Amino acid sequence: MYARRRRRYFALMAVCLVLFVSAWAFVRLWSVPAAIGMCAVAMVIPPFAAIIGNRREPDDRWWDEPPPDRSAGTPGEGADGEGADRERGRR
Repeated sequence: MYARRRRRYFALMAVCLVLFVSAWAFVRLWSVPAAIGMCAVAMVIPPFAAIIGNRREPDDRWWDEPPPDRSAGTPGEGADGEGADRERGRR
């Protein structure tokens, strides 16, 4: 679902912001290398957040897929149960 992907994306970006802001707000007072390490981790999170936010889930219909046809019986068959042979003029 779109909402689920959006929540994951915003959660990862919130973690990124918390790491970055806390690194330079108060962690740098105790350890500059730790603050730099936190910023390095925060730098890696946004690409993964974009990948996770755009990942297709099993129940998603993607932009290039046709809408589901609920009137058809099986793929290749119309609503009357006859397949592509009828369209080609064969019986």
